[in-house]
Amino acid sequence: MPARRLRGVRPALVVCGLLWLLPLQPGHAQETLERLVDEGERRTAEGAASQQRIDAASEETERLLLEYRQATRELDGLRVYNELLDRQVAGQRTEITELQASIERVAQLERQVVPLLVRMIETLEAFIDLDVPFLPEERQARVARLRALLDDGGITVAEKFRKVFEAYQVENEYGRTIEAYRDTVTIEGQAREVDLLRIGRIGLYYLTPDGGRAAAWDPIAGGWVALDVGRYRAALGHGLRLARKQVAPDLLVLPLPAPGVTP
Repeated sequence: MPARRLRGVRPALVVCGLLWLLPLQPGHAQETLERLVDEGERRTAEGAASQQRIDAASEETERLLLEYRQATRELDGLRVYNELLDRQVAGQRTEITELQASIERVAQLERQVVPLLVRMIETLEAFIDLDVPFLPEERQARVARLRALLDDGGITVAEKFRKVFEAYQVENEYGRTIEAYRDTVTIEGQAREVDLLRIGRIGLYYLTPDGGRAAAWDPIAGGWVALDVGRYRAALGHGLRLARKQVAPDLLVLPLPAPGVTP
């Protein structure tokens, strides 16, 4: 019995002990609860801060990844561009080499062309002296300009050659045209103003303004040969008007001087 009573008393003692403990610890429980709440809030705040750092790190990683990809694309583009520039530079170096070779050839050519131009001008001057004496001052002035041009170091050889070639073209054109102009010739020792008619290079004639005298140039004799003014006055007058484009093209009947024969 005593033992049974003891076992019966134990639950009551435990309950009494708990009841005794509970009212004795209210402040401690509240403090513990507050610490737990504070700790939870702190950990929540730390977790939020950590999440923010993770999000920021993720965004930064994404930004850096985008920059890396963009830089990679730019690098690929620059690599292609550099390859293109390398090919262009190689081509330009080839062109430079070719140009240097051309310059050397031009220098050699210039040394050969200049003496040629001198001979061409001398030949042109001699030709004008021996030719039918039309526009003598104009043609001689052209030769003088060519000589001055040849001595000008500021003008390229190509330009000098072009000018000489143009002078030859002008002289060549004289042989295919007719022309009328007024000039002064010596008639019986006196200088007189006359109307000159040039027909290519085969005929050069003059007629005085009053129609009283007419003559043709004799290239063999090297002088003027008088013409029958009564016979050729009308033809010469018509030829002068035709050369000045005052009448329509027409057939001209004029003498061609022969050596030692008076027309």
